[in-house]
Amino acid sequence: MKPAGKLMIIGGAVNKGSFAETDFDQSVEKNLNFFERGILRKIINESRLKEDSFIEVITTASQIPQIVGPEYKKAFEFLGCKNVNILDIQNREQANSDPIVARANAADVVMFTGGDQLRLTSILGGTRFHDAILLKYQETDFLYAGTSAGAAAASENMIYQGSSSEALLKGEIKTTQGLGFIDNVIVDTHFVQRGRIGRLFQAVVNNPRTLGIGLGEDTGLFIKDDSMTAVGSGLVIIVDGRFIKDTNLTNIELGQPISIDNLIVHVMSQNDIFDLKTKDLKIINSHYNPIPTEDK
Repeated sequence: MKPAGKLMIIGGAVNKGSFAETDFDQSVEKNLNFFERGILRKIINESRLKEDSFIEVITTASQIPQIVGPEYKKAFEFLGCKNVNILDIQNREQANSDPIVARANAADVVMFTGGDQLRLTSILGGTRFHDAILLKYQETDFLYAGTSAGAAAASENMIYQGSSSEALLKGEIKTTQGLGFIDNVIVDTHFVQRGRIGRLFQAVVNNPRTLGIGLGEDTGLFIKDDSMTAVGSGLVIIVDGRFIKDTNLTNIELGQPISIDNLIVHVMSQNDIFDLKTKDLKIINSHYNPIPTEDK
């Protein structure tokens, strides 16, 4: 059964959000770059009650929640939202408590900030809070949004460790179970800026059924039903391993270079659409298949 909810996974910018200015309170409008105007606006527009939606900003992954939370709250409020709260869950006892679960059940949107995805899953995984938002996503018009760590943790399996430069050496990336909002994909973030293409290649060759998604900074994917739409100013890389013809993966020692034959890579930019069911990409500004216009 298809979930009734929606996902917005975002490649991130810096650990504490995308704000770099120190005078945020005084110059809030100047701090709203494309990330806020494009991606946060999309989150608001797709939420159940738009500007009246109840939004919980989840700062669990961050080491600086006291900075991250208020910045996102102010950004959402500047864009017209009226019911934005910060939920800084720091341990599993909190995540299993009645007040936290009640807030999860009342939320229309959860926005997971950046930080450490392993911290996020180890604190929240399997708790009553986690169960509550999973159920809402499956059964209601609920929106899960996550940037950086929050995006990486959204899938059933996630990358939590591995250097970019050595990612195509056997065993150099580590994966574990994520929060389980989407199956058969694995997500990597800060993708273009940190040169993480090799990490995604290895994740896909390990299990070619898994679709690799690499999110650039200031870039997101809006996912509803079987459709993924690129949002933001950067690139999304899709790695499809279904047609791999050959690899040396099982015949080499740990630390040795991996060879892969016939790995398919797609590159998406703003408004392009990828069909998760057919694995086809529709380029909106296509050179070869332009969208027809009405005769004047």
